[in-house]
Amino acid sequence: MSRFDFVQTPLPGLKLVQRKMMEDQRGFLSRFYCAEEFDEAGINKPIAQINHTLTCKKGTVRGLHFQHPPYAETKFVSCLHGEIFDIAVDIRRNSPTFLQWYGEILSASNRKSLLIPEGFAHGFQTLTEDCELIYLHTAAYHPDAEGALNIADPRLSIVWPLPVDDLSERDRSHPFMSQEYQGVVLL
Repeated sequence: MSRFDFVQTPLPGLKLVQRKMMEDQRGFLSRFYCAEEFDEAGINKPIAQINHTLTCKKGTVRGLHFQHPPYAETKFVSCLHGEIFDIAVDIRRNSPTFLQWYGEILSASNRKSLLIPEGFAHGFQTLTEDCELIYLHTAAYHPDAEGALNIADPRLSIVWPLPVDDLSERDRSHPFMSQEYQGVVLL
């Protein structure tokens, strides 16, 4: 019996994952990850790194981050506490959905996760205070492979649900894409 529903979004490869619960009078059990089931869904790289974050202030935006090949990564993003608006932007060169984005509300209560493939930039906005996220990555972080898009880039036209209340100086300083930007080439 599958413990997950994998739902294809409008952006090829980007999947919404609904974790299923088994409940009784004591509470619930929800499988968070299963290599066998993820492999059946086409995600077959091992998990190389797991990160846990806390973002305290409602309206904060983090992102839009990615890693260049050969350290491109698939991310499995889940909200353990609070509620976020999670987005992924297709930056794969020659993709039919190049520079299109998809957003989904992830929360502790809806048990949804976003499975973000290689070639996507990722970011989120907190919709409540004290949001905790857990990220499973198929590649370890490499600072020299880091890339980012500016959350306010007019080529993306991202509609954030709340006014952006907090953004790090680092994320604020990411440049806008030039008209010549063609995306990343995956290996």
